Amino acid sequence: MKIGLLLINLGTPDRPEPRSVRRYLRELLSDPLVMDMAPVRRWMLLNLVILPLRPRRSARAYAAVWTRRGSPLLVHGKDLSEAVSSKLGSEWRVELAMRYGNPSIDQAFRRLLAASVQRVIVLPLYPQHAASTRGSAIEAVRAAARRMDVSNELSVVPRFFDEPGFLEAVAGRVREELGAEEIDHVLFSFHGLPKSHIRRADPTGSFCLEREDCCAVLVEANEECYRFQSFQTARLLASELDLGREGDGWSVAFQSRMGFSSWIEPSTEDLLLALPRRGKRRVAVVCPSFVADCLETTEEIGMRAKSLFLEAGGERFILVPCVNSCSRWVDTVARLANRHWADVEAVTASRREPEGV
Repeated sequence: MKIGLLLINLGTPDRPEPRSVRRYLRELLSDPLVMDMAPVRRWMLLNLVILPLRPRRSARAYAAVWTRRGSPLLVHGKDLSEAVSSKLGSEWRVELAMRYGNPSIDQAFRRLLAASVQRVIVLPLYPQHAASTRGSAIEAVRAAARRMDVSNELSVVPRFFDEPGFLEAVAGRVREELGAEEIDHVLFSFHGLPKSHIRRADPTGSFCLEREDCCAVLVEANEECYRFQSFQTARLLASELDLGREGDGWSVAFQSRMGFSSWIEPSTEDLLLALPRRGKRRVAVVCPSFVADCLETTEEIGMRAKSLFLEAGGERFILVPCVNSCSRWVDTVARLANRHWADVEAVTASRREPEGV
């Protein structure tokens, strides 16, 4: 049986130019799972505020990180796809898709079908679950599968925020980047979300963000909470790297705020401004909600956040690269795909067994 593996990431403009960025932002921010507000309000905010003002500024930011091969997110995604394909072998067909922009999910599905795959394993490249990222990607994949009449041959790999292979790959990148560097503090910076997204994921409606220790331990209420999963990823990495106590050797913050709603805290920017005052002047930043370096890591953290930290009295700022297509991460993706395929086969076989066997 030919098996398809569909790797999905968020997306990128085709070019670092205002027109291309505007088209990308329109698709991204028109998604109600990303901007979850009344349709009329979303349309007004998007068309009267964001699209007239942001594309030119964002295009300059993209231009600052654009490589000879193109967008970093797409370049790393292609490299990962090719390496995983080599690892899995000829029984698999691996395709990369972007939730917004190109290559699109529809395009990737057509290539899989043209390769005569009989089953599609979907791996959204988001370690932690959020409705606006992993949830939106899964919804879009299932919609595409229904359009192409292949929905019964589709299954999704679970989120991997605590997957040992992922954690080992991130920790390996930290060790490689820091070497013998003396660092005062490691900051784990995750992509932020509006608080409303977190509360909506709480089935009880009375736990997440309602108590100070809501992300301290796993309970039924925070099982699908992005903020809890982010903290858990950081805790596991801190243990793997032997970073000591939270607040002293390491901390968690959330970046990429946008719009006027209230976002989860603490803020990466605020924490980086405060660290030098606490004597933490040599800092390494790790971004474990991203598996590929992109605008949010390279430009937002590696350029703008670095400048803020140094101006606030910091002395050394190191941005640890994402796992990208490093060998540990390639091995982990291949292992996740094979493990999930084995689970699918086991379930299928159990359904075929006669009653009483």
